[in-house]
Order: sequence, then C-alpha cells, then structure tokens
Amino acid sequence: MKLFLAPLLLAALAIVLPAQAQMLTPAASANQPLDRIVAVVNEDVILQSELNDAVASVQQQYAGHTEQLPPMNVLQQQVLNRLVLMRLQVQKAQDQNIRVSDADIDQAIAGVAQQNKLTPDQLRAEVERSGASFASFRRQLGDQITVQRLHQSVVQDSVSVTDSEIDNLLSSPTYKAGEVHLAHIQITIPSGADAATIQASQAKADQAIAAIKGGMDFNAAAIRFSDASDALEGGDLGWRRMDEIPPAFADTLASLKPGEVSPALRGPTGFHILKLIDQRQSSRKMVTELHARQILIKPSELVTPAQAEQKARDLYNRIVNKHEDFATLAKENSKDDTTANLGGDMGWFAPQAWGTTIAKELGQLKDNEISQPFQSEAGWHIVQRLGSRESDQTVQIERDQARQAIGTRKSEQVYDDYLRDLRSNAYVNVLVPELRDTDSQAAPGTSP
Repeated sequence: MKLFLAPLLLAALAIVLPAQAQMLTPAASANQPLDRIVAVVNEDVILQSELNDAVASVQQQYAGHTEQLPPMNVLQQQVLNRLVLMRLQVQKAQDQNIRVSDADIDQAIAGVAQQNKLTPDQLRAEVERSGASFASFRRQLGDQITVQRLHQSVVQDSVSVTDSEIDNLLSSPTYKAGEVHLAHIQITIPSGADAATIQASQAKADQAIAAIKGGMDFNAAAIRFSDASDALEGGDLGWRRMDEIPPAFADTLASLKPGEVSPALRGPTGFHILKLIDQRQSSRKMVTELHARQILIKPSELVTPAQAEQKARDLYNRIVNKHEDFATLAKENSKDDTTANLGGDMGWFAPQAWGTTIAKELGQLKDNEISQPFQSEAGWHIVQRLGSRESDQTVQIERDQARQAIGTRKSEQVYDDYLRDLRSNAYVNVLVPELRDTDSQAAPGTSP
C-alpha cells in the first residue's frame, strides 16, 4: 500500500516509510558492517544506517525511473546534505527550547492515518509491514514538526506586510496575474563566500545548464546538482502565483514557454535555474454569500442549559405559530452582542463566516425559512435565511493573495538566509571521503 503524506510531513516521512525494509535484507546484513559514523554535525552524529535508510527510500520513490537518479556517490551526497540540514535545524530548535510533545506527534499520526483512510493502529501496522520501525517513524515526524516550529519562530517577528506594499504590487506595471507550475535547481553560495567559492558555484550552475542542454531530464539534473531541500523531488515547486515570484525571476518566466528552461539566474542566495512546466490564468472569483438573522440564547449563571433550550423553543413557537415579529423578539431576547440591536440581522456573509454549525443549518433552508432551535458552542440559535447572492470578490481575494504572496516571498528569503548562516557556522565533518561534496568548495564551518 502506498501511503499519502501531507506536504508538511512529506520530506520527513519519505525517508522513513519504505526505507528500512530494504535495509533489513539478508544481503545487506550479511555483507556490511552493522554501523559506522559517516558525519559529525556539531556534537551529534549521522550513522551509516540512517544514510542507507534515506538513500533506499529515494531509490524506492524512483522505482521504474532509476535513470533519473545520479551515480550512487552523488545521490548519497545529496541525501547526506539533507540529513545534515535537518539535524542542524533540530539542534537549533532544541537550543531555543522548541519542544514537540508525544501528544503533538500522536495528532500528526492521526492526520496521516486519516489522509490514508486508515486508523492510527492500521497505519502502524502498514509501517511495520514495510519493515520500518514505528519508533523511527514517530521520531521523523517529531523532527519535521520541530523544524516547522523553528521556521515559524524565525519568520514571525521578521516578516510583515503593509497595505502600501500590497497597493504597490497590484499597481506595478510588472505585476502579472495567473499561476505557473515550476521546478528549480538552486546552487547555493555560502554566507560570506569568497570569490573562488562564488566562481565554483557559477561553474556548477553552468555544468547543470550544459547537462540539461545535452539531454539530461530536468528532474534528474535537480537531483544531481541542486542544493535545495527539494532536490530529491526533482526540484518541483508546484503551482505558484506569479506575484509570489521575485520580480527579476518573473520577468524571465514571462519569456518562457511551457517546457523551457531559464539560464542560470543570480539571486541573493545563489544561482537559480527555472523550468516552466505549465501556466494558467486566473479567473474572476465569484463567492456565494448569504443574508440571515438570528436569535441566540446563552446559558449563564442564572439560566441553565435546559432553560436556555426551552426559551429558544418558546421563541420559535411565537415566531412560527403566533406570527410574532422576528426582529422584535431578537432585540428583546437575543444575547448576541453583534446582532441583537439590529433585530438579529447578520448582514451578508460567506457561508462559513459564522461557523460550521450555523452554515450547516442555513444550507438546509430556503430563502425566508426559519430553522428549528439548534445548539452550538455559543448556545441555542434560531436562524432565518433571508436571501443569497453571487458576489464578485476578485478585488478582495487578489489583495489577500497579494498579501500572502509578499509574506511568503519575504519568509522564504528570511529562512533561506537563516539556513545559510546556520550551515556556514556549523561544524560538519564528513568522515567518509567519497561522501564529501566535490562539486563545490566546502562551506565555512565544514571540515574537509
């Protein structure tokens, strides 16, 4: 069974799920030493077994397409680089007292199980059936959640988006609507790099371009050359809005047709090679809005839950059977501070704006129908659906998307810079000569 994994957890889980089944084959255990240290990462180590597990996982992901994988020593280097970066981030998170509880991991496991239409027990059985350790599965999940929280802590105080920035983006002559499906190769320039290191990165980018022009598949080139964390996924960035792309790169993309590859582009963190896989235009955003009114009766120190329910049912009877005015009764009885003085009028709103419980009830009503009393976390409600309409929310949605795009772009830049500094200032000693990256000079803080 192939498990579906959420994007957040994919990087961690891809290393775990299928890998150890291959590691536990009789041939491997008979002919190889039990374990050895392949790299020292500050005061921690990465073992040969960890590297073997991760490499085996990548090989299984590319089963049937092994021609896209680079030579084994290069694949091992790529995988080891990913393990080193993950270890550094986990160490930094621990230094900052970022902790992940067993309950957090249990919740994540429940989410993965639900996405795969399994119970947590069935997920565990599936992991163990593949030959993997469920304890290792949990550990990888915990590391991934830890790294996500580190990312949040790094960017949350460093990234803000103003209305002026949104206005400037939307009014800019270079603003481009629509979405693009991209893949990329990133050749990182270490923080504080000297001229020789920059030249080596340029040479590596040129080598990647030459390989692609020579017929190498872009995915294979990403696995072979890219320093990005998504290299082992072929550098696939998925669909992105054009306004999320840095302007210098967006201008280059505008000149490409689907399937074409850009030259090496110099950015703040290094050289980037982009492939435009596909593109699509944005359409107008029409949203269904509802108009409704409500009466809310809340339990309190003076009103028991049973009394609140009974009062709601009495009011419903007065409206429906005695034909008393809904708005008048709402002003006199409703405990919703927002709508009571308006006769219960909730205005026009998106269906989920008042919560899923109210949305469900309104979805079952026709215009002008009144609901039976129903309960939510707030208390007992009576709602009347007054109307519905299709509203063009294109402008507001574009502003929301622009805000998100600017924030995403800033966040990525901040965290990329953070990772470069983290890697440059770390002590990383690769003990196995054939696993040392020979494509570029060692970064500062790395022992040859």
